[in-house]
Amino acid sequence: MRKIITYIFFVIGFTILCSCQSKGSKDVKHPGTIRNHDLSLPQWGPYTKKYVGISHIPDTQQGLRFDLSVFPSFYTKAIQPPDVLQTSNFYPWEASPDLEYFSYRHELEWKDKVYTDIAYAEIDESSRAIEMICVNNTDSIQNLTMHLVSSMHFPPLAPHKPEIPLIYDIIYLPENGLWVDALDYESLTFKNPWIKDELVPDGMMRAEVRENGLVNGSAIGNGFGGHSGDIVNYKFEVPNKIQNAILCIRYKIEGTKAAQLQLSGFVDKTIDLPFTANLNFSKTSIGDLPSGKYEIKLETKSTTRLVIDGYAFVSQKDFDKITIDTVLWNSVPEIIKGPSPNSVILKYQNTDVYYGVQWDNPDFKLGQWFAKDLPGNFNAELNASDKTNFHIDEGGHFTDVAIQPIEIAPNSSKTIKGMVCAGTLEDVKSKLEKADKLDFEKYFAKAKKNLPQYNTVPEGDKYLFSQERMAATTITNVVYPIYTQNQYIRHHAPGRKWDCLYTWDSGFIGIGLSQLDMERGIENLNAYLTGPDQQSAFIHHGTPLPVQIYLFQELWNKNQSEEFLKESYPRLKRYYDFLIGNVSTSTTRNLKSGLITTWDYFYNSGGWDDYPPQKYMHDNNLAKTTASVVSSAHMIRVAKILKMAAEALEINEDVKSYNKDITELSTALNEYSWDKESGYYGYVQHTSGGRPKGILKYQDSINYNKGLGGASPLIAGICNDDQKEKILSHLKTKGEIWSDMGLSTVDQSAPYFSKTGYWNGRVWMPHQWFFWKTMLDLGEDDFAHKIAITALDVWKRETERTYNSFESFHIDREQGDGWYQFSGLSAPVLSWFNAYYQIGNLTTGYDVWVEKEEFNKDYTQLNATLKVNDHKDKPFSLIACLNPEYSYDVYWNDEKVPHKELNKGTLSINILGGHSEIGELKIKKKRS
Repeated sequence: MRKIITYIFFVIGFTILCSCQSKGSKDVKHPGTIRNHDLSLPQWGPYTKKYVGISHIPDTQQGLRFDLSVFPSFYTKAIQPPDVLQTSNFYPWEASPDLEYFSYRHELEWKDKVYTDIAYAEIDESSRAIEMICVNNTDSIQNLTMHLVSSMHFPPLAPHKPEIPLIYDIIYLPENGLWVDALDYESLTFKNPWIKDELVPDGMMRAEVRENGLVNGSAIGNGFGGHSGDIVNYKFEVPNKIQNAILCIRYKIEGTKAAQLQLSGFVDKTIDLPFTANLNFSKTSIGDLPSGKYEIKLETKSTTRLVIDGYAFVSQKDFDKITIDTVLWNSVPEIIKGPSPNSVILKYQNTDVYYGVQWDNPDFKLGQWFAKDLPGNFNAELNASDKTNFHIDEGGHFTDVAIQPIEIAPNSSKTIKGMVCAGTLEDVKSKLEKADKLDFEKYFAKAKKNLPQYNTVPEGDKYLFSQERMAATTITNVVYPIYTQNQYIRHHAPGRKWDCLYTWDSGFIGIGLSQLDMERGIENLNAYLTGPDQQSAFIHHGTPLPVQIYLFQELWNKNQSEEFLKESYPRLKRYYDFLIGNVSTSTTRNLKSGLITTWDYFYNSGGWDDYPPQKYMHDNNLAKTTASVVSSAHMIRVAKILKMAAEALEINEDVKSYNKDITELSTALNEYSWDKESGYYGYVQHTSGGRPKGILKYQDSINYNKGLGGASPLIAGICNDDQKEKILSHLKTKGEIWSDMGLSTVDQSAPYFSKTGYWNGRVWMPHQWFFWKTMLDLGEDDFAHKIAITALDVWKRETERTYNSFESFHIDREQGDGWYQFSGLSAPVLSWFNAYYQIGNLTTGYDVWVEKEEFNKDYTQLNATLKVNDHKDKPFSLIACLNPEYSYDVYWNDEKVPHKELNKGTLSINILGGHSEIGELKIKKKRS
């Protein structure tokens, strides 16, 4: 008897409920023991990396994804299929955070002259209702085709290459044989630690490689064996005795010479691995292997780089029975007639799941496209002949139900309904048989109840259209599969164009999601935090700016859950300790100035790709001896945030440690980086020995860091009055940082400012969010309001004009640019809207820790306990949004304080900090 060794994932649920007071009592999920970085979203969702529609995950562990792409075209005319990786004619329109409902608008004739709104709603766990509303706002008859295109997609070989599947091996063993995957180790250490040992990119395991031809697609390699003394340890269990056993190591060598391993544990042997450029087995006799638990250590005794796929334990006589097969991905389904003429059943070879598709229109044509991509003329070609099968290449397959012609009278609409389901053949047939009797209105009405609820003051109504589009984009930008931590996951991406983990972008996605749904925000945080038993200090890809710690404070200030705090804090501290350089393998604090540098982990310090001093530094190979400002500034601020968390948890030793870090970094920035002449902090250059030697200057005369990077110590809260006033002047002065579009990334008066750059010459939302919160800390509530409202107005104008959710905005052309369905760094617009226009919100700066927050039922009263840090005799600002039907009085520690009414219901409150760290805020409606 042979058995198949399948891929094993460690999936541990973490749904733990805690009750907290936040705008009334409600349940909020908190992280729990995180090993699984997946999202608790349904198996049906907008997860595609191909053509827009709805997707189903038959088994999260396998990495397979079924897509049903539903989209319109003009009848018989050519149309470009709605590829989610290309600019197309569809737009996220509405979405509930739990994905029970979501919809897209497909524009056929701009703007809203001919379009189709396609919506998906939950029927039950295994099926979804589809509603296709075709609208003709012209004076002519329009004839449309509605395509329901089904396809199966396989786990990708690498991020950003979803079209290239991973072709892995499957190993079959004889009876009583055992396979130990090389990646299932207990520990792995390099003799010469790699600088990224504690921060392996993309959440990969230490030494992990992903390649075609490996069992399950993964192995250890990535330099393993390059030095004598690399060690990997395993624990495994033998269920049944193996007589006269042999250890069979499947490996290959990267180089030209043989390798040697020392085995110790239950067996003590030195073995030679002959040179092989291809994967082969090396056999070593180990005698009888009784059932039981075992440990083994492998230590390299040579300097040959190895790729080790895994270890088979079999009887000597059964070695020839080991069989290696390669997975065969087959995208061509068996097409089975459904129980009605307007239904079809699809069965794909690589899953046990059957898929059923039903539609309520009798006129259709079913075609098959054997191709990696649907050609641009596929719609016209489908109708140009009687052919139903079209062979283009062997790269994939699409089953197309083309409902046509759909005649729509002038200035009218027509609705087509459909259903897609998954399950056993019997289940699918049963659901298709009942499809015509389904109460679609009931399902859509129920699912729509979970759309984001807007309880908005009247002044905010004008922003609702743009906010709804941003919410839908943020919620639906979820992709599957993403590979991380030895598992496939669903993941919020900044855009489908970037189908992998992005740490700083994702922090802002979480900040946006937390305005819509607490659970989604918390799960977004969880995806990037790691426990003590996980290798990486956090899940890292891209700019190592610790936005997750800012996200944590946003979530805490909204829910004040002690369990959330206790579960999150150790993981956040692990994240912090690595970036501050408290971990032995971290290189972030190797310069003698003590300033933070993260260049060893990514080229970008603040997310701003072409930021002038950063670009100059890399162009001239100065990274090893140059420290940016933004990295140190943000580490000071997050140290202050975590210090507040540690105080709440009464962890005094951590409080002392944060105070030390804050003092040392603040001193270093002010001593080495402050440039009085320019009124900005500058990049600090160092000698080859790491000693600071001066500020990086443009043409040796002008501070190269005139921009948001040079102003970032204001966020840290370390500036004296003179520094603060100079930086504020830059931020507020039009033609320097300020523009009609908001805060320019680079000072417009600087000689290196460019109108044609990517960040240089544009306004982006994320750093504006940092400075907006900082203005609240400084009591600069008017300027905070100006930053937020300018951003909301810019967003409103562009979204209403184009239906797009842009990355950035040109200062000179005053229009959006970049990816058009972007939800990452643009998510702060959701935060600004909530702060100023959503009833039931209290918004603070970074220096305020919300210990308790309670609105009454009709939002006419707020009681809050606030801990205010570092504000003795210094003002700070708060924003509170309440019931707009009333006027209010504000009290701080029972003393009435003045406030501004920005609009009906929205109060801007300035408070002068006193000697007490704890303050009681009370807002009550005025007596009539």
